[in-house]
Amino acid sequence: MQAGGMEAGSGYGPIGISTVNPHYLHYKGSPILLITSAEHYGALINLDFDYVAYFDMLQRYEMNYTRIYPGAFYEVKGMFIEDNTLAPLPGRLVVPWVRSSEPGCADGGNKFDLSAWDERYFARLHDFLRQAEARGIVVEICLFNGQYEQSWPNHALFAANNIQGVGDCDLKEVQTLEHADLVAAHKAYVRKLVEEVNAFDNVILELCDEPTIGGTPAELTVKWIDELLDVIVETERELPKRHLVGQQLMKDVDYTDDPRNTMLVTQYISDPMYGQIGGVEALDDKYGSNKPIELNETGFYPIWYFDDRLGASRAEAWEFIVGGGAAFNQLNGLYTIHDPAGDTPENRQVLGSLRNLKRFMYGFDFERMSRDPDFIRGGIPEGARVRSISERGRQYALYLHHSTFNVGKDPVYRVQHGEHSAVLQLDVPAGTYRAEWVDPASGTVVASELYEHEGSGGLLAVASPVYKVDIALSVKRIEEER
Repeated sequence: MQAGGMEAGSGYGPIGISTVNPHYLHYKGSPILLITSAEHYGALINLDFDYVAYFDMLQRYEMNYTRIYPGAFYEVKGMFIEDNTLAPLPGRLVVPWVRSSEPGCADGGNKFDLSAWDERYFARLHDFLRQAEARGIVVEICLFNGQYEQSWPNHALFAANNIQGVGDCDLKEVQTLEHADLVAAHKAYVRKLVEEVNAFDNVILELCDEPTIGGTPAELTVKWIDELLDVIVETERELPKRHLVGQQLMKDVDYTDDPRNTMLVTQYISDPMYGQIGGVEALDDKYGSNKPIELNETGFYPIWYFDDRLGASRAEAWEFIVGGGAAFNQLNGLYTIHDPAGDTPENRQVLGSLRNLKRFMYGFDFERMSRDPDFIRGGIPEGARVRSISERGRQYALYLHHSTFNVGKDPVYRVQHGEHSAVLQLDVPAGTYRAEWVDPASGTVVASELYEHEGSGGLLAVASPVYKVDIALSVKRIEEER
């Protein structure tokens, strides 16, 4: 059965792949685009984080997606950003394993007992998923991440931090099959998590982000990934529901064609530095796989961005989704334990531009549209980047922005402000069309015009108003409006 498909007695079943268009997702009987700007994946394991306030903020801005790391990776204070939600304060970490009575864990608490599960954790996990589901939010559960030098010695699965002594290895060997005791702990953890979340329809499972980031050789981590993907598949085979499963794509760890990998996970809009396959790269090179493509992590907002960071983050989201992506997450450091809603003027603008994107896309029958760069035959301004989708003869969407990629530094855009305009030459059949130009920052329709196009091999010229950074275009064929 297709992952996420209908099952007898289970209503609509888990979020799954559209039967109309395999590049998109389907949830509760309707096509869905997952769009969000989410906290740094610590909302579950950080006891100081009020995830209800966080979910309420996402819902207010019509966001429908978040991600969590459920315990096999977390960070320590000082990594990446101040008030990192993935770095709980001492005594405020909860993970699947119980604490023993033996002191000596690196975080100041007692060591972990890997033979027993912490029921407090699973109660919090279940409530987390229920609260998200009640607000229409899908949760991507990323089971592992490649380890960092700062984080691995503080982890429950590091030998000095558990009473079993499991994990007596360098961080380069964590995501490998080199240590049987650690592999056994990984498999038990995966089985337990998969079992505990199986009842929920608002769940996507991802195996491992950045598996080689700590220096793990690709040929070793691929063997480990293979075994753990099998654990997910075999565990769900004995359970009522089947969930979507993803494994992040890297240039030397590429699971595009693996049938166990039901959606394509990318990070960053593009990644020329770290060996990861970026979102727009996947749209260009992997779209023919006929699987949904998600961009589940951007640069770390706001600290990795420069100048007009609102414009740069907006460009990433609009370019990817209007280019044919199925799910987008802007990694956002504005959510903290002190302000879990991220209720600041800046974050309201971040979320607002994503809400505008969602409303723009839901103005189309997007499930019937596909990546289509070819209907734009000319008129793209010099230096502009453009992405587009269409259902030929019926509906067309495109997004233009003026940005340069921050090559050699963090993988983000730098926008180029100016007095920009375009006269696009569109290859569309004869008919009557309504063209609307939309300002992505505000969601406002800034120009609208009705065109009678005779076709006969000619192109439709559509002129934009002047714009500063970016602009979106909706072109829809109409039969009755005159």
